Amino acid sequence: MTVELHAALDAADADAAIRSIILTGAGRAFSAGYDIGRRPDGRSALDPTGMETADFLKRWWLGDDASGRRLLHLWHLSKPVIAAVHGWVMGGGFWYSLACDLTIAADDSVFAQPEVRHISNTTFLFAALVGWKTAHRYGLTGDHFDATEALRIGIVNEVVPRADLLAKARALAERIARVPEPSVRLNKAVTCYGLLAMGIGAGMLMNAPLSALAHASYNHQLGVHEIGSGLNGALRSRSGNSSRRGNPPARPGLWARLTALMAGVVAKKV
Repeated sequence: MTVELHAALDAADADAAIRSIILTGAGRAFSAGYDIGRRPDGRSALDPTGMETADFLKRWWLGDDASGRRLLHLWHLSKPVIAAVHGWVMGGGFWYSLACDLTIAADDSVFAQPEVRHISNTTFLFAALVGWKTAHRYGLTGDHFDATEALRIGIVNEVVPRADLLAKARALAERIARVPEPSVRLNKAVTCYGLLAMGIGAGMLMNAPLSALAHASYNHQLGVHEIGSGLNGALRSRSGNSSRRGNPPARPGLWARLTALMAGVVAKKV
């Protein structure tokens, strides 16, 4: 799904008629993240059984490096990407919401990185946005939090009623379209390239080897209990229902249901 997603992003970026890109999710959630359940053979992707240590580490290093590069791909697009999130905003989906230029959250949104509870990684991008202490509050626990908390810590721009989410996102895209295209493109670059030059790019590069080590620190007993039961197991494990404000919506959507909704907005004269 990520290949198709990034191909769609590139296609929208190359289309002169499109001024902004809206990234949203189909169904009941923005994204529940990558599938962490068991594979058909019954083994977890974290299980190194039958692999050489070097090959196992290399696989995770390459995969985690590619994951970070996909997030920063959004920063290198010439057009702003607006995330319109609702329901579950978990794991990899949570990271994509961080990487978007602007994020509007429905009031039923629930954010988390539950994967850290089964020995997986957070992302440096989270710390860069919210600061050290807040990043550790949620990156070390995997606790979920609601849209109000997301607004407070600065990872969303606005919280709106669920029914108004896409209308609000389109209104913002139309407002951006009133600004001349070169101004939008270059001012996005001022921010994103400036942040990369300040060190976020280097931090994201370090994310890959450290994430690989986190994945390689697999614990068989922990993996059997938590990974075998998927996202719900990860949310229930270790500390029970460790939420902060609000409860997650029922039946999370899958990563495969994340869709790119391209808002082709024609520039208007101010």
